[in-house]
Amino acid sequence: MAKVYKSQNVFDAAIERFEIVFSEFDNYYFSVSGGKDSSVMVQLAAMVARRMGKKFSVLYIDLEAQYQETIKHIHELIECTQDVVENWYWCALPLSLRNAVSAIQPKWICWDKKDHEKWVRDMPTSDIATILNEDSYPKEWNWFERGMEFEEFILWFAKWFNEKNGGTTAAGIGIRSDESLNRFRTIISDKKERYKDYGWTTKVRIGTKALNCYNFFPLYDWRTEDDWTAVAKLDLKFNYIYELMYKNGLSIHEQRLCQPYGDDQRNGLDQFRALEPETWEKVLNRVEGVNFGNIYCRTSLLGNIKSEKPDSMTWEQYAVFLLESLGLYAPEVRDHYYSKIKKFLKWFDEKEGIKLEDIPDEADKKLESAKKVASWRRIARAIEKNDFWMTRLSFGETKSDVKKLFELKKQYRNIIHGQDTDNKKLRQYAEEMDSYENND
Repeated sequence: MAKVYKSQNVFDAAIERFEIVFSEFDNYYFSVSGGKDSSVMVQLAAMVARRMGKKFSVLYIDLEAQYQETIKHIHELIECTQDVVENWYWCALPLSLRNAVSAIQPKWICWDKKDHEKWVRDMPTSDIATILNEDSYPKEWNWFERGMEFEEFILWFAKWFNEKNGGTTAAGIGIRSDESLNRFRTIISDKKERYKDYGWTTKVRIGTKALNCYNFFPLYDWRTEDDWTAVAKLDLKFNYIYELMYKNGLSIHEQRLCQPYGDDQRNGLDQFRALEPETWEKVLNRVEGVNFGNIYCRTSLLGNIKSEKPDSMTWEQYAVFLLESLGLYAPEVRDHYYSKIKKFLKWFDEKEGIKLEDIPDEADKKLESAKKVASWRRIARAIEKNDFWMTRLSFGETKSDVKKLFELKKQYRNIIHGQDTDNKKLRQYAEEMDSYENND
């Protein structure tokens, strides 16, 4: 290991922390995600536990929209640690997760029975792990409810585990302080209560109530290089998705098991497409309207979009959703469309006396096709058409639109390719722009 301080390298320091925990706490469990840090952590813990004659438990919270390779690795970890693990709690529960793709649906619920037909994967099974789903979690979990926040769940699990086993509990978490400022603050904050002043521990609280449980961070001072050095030197198991990430051009410092709909959703969705294309379509269609997410995952930003309005949305909500989704990737294009839509609505207000609040969600389809009536469906379909001129809203190509398109090409190289649109003029300009680019 590269990092050395007080004549002790980070590997020896981590082993010492495991020894302290196994010696001084009454019971212990480790939270595993399938990522490199928690994977190394639980395998090192197993090494120390075997030597000390100890056993521990493991908590794995399955968020449904996972890589297939991650699930394979979880099964791999279960197999290689079963001799020292008392209980492996594999939780596939309907938890509320962040959805940064839309302000209309800022949360989504994994493993939700209502969306069973959209699940990315079947409910997990295991001959060794205890699968806890909506139909099989412990009866004493009267604190659990559908749509519970992920962060809230892990606190209540700690409380339940401690009360179930008694004494003082240690909860191992595989995070490193160099991964993010927030993680660093979690560990070094002088407001945290420690176990015997060990800087790598923090007492767990639910609100103001302290639990008889401490989180501990055995790898907090490790670096990414230390993880992979441990994997190589100790022949540890690892998630093969990292190998695929490396082959896809990501350095070891850029590799993350990110949520597909999280705050870095563009990278998340695109990563699924590149690494596991067979999983990608399922992921895109899992959350309402997120199949529109292919607008920032495909080759071309403009061009026809294949999507469908979720039954739970009105056409007005869907139109807004499409705009805000587009705005996550290209706010200039969103603003361009918004300007056209605003003019469209103003025309009906001034010429037909139809106020914004009176625009119907749907109108007669023939009249919509003939461009004789306003409706939110017509607006939403115009955004889906994505022809930049917004001809479905009765606009035509203008010199300023063409100029704007060429300016956007400088900022977004993938703004439009000829094969991605059935609009003749847009295809012509796309081919012209590609020609300029190829000749540069």
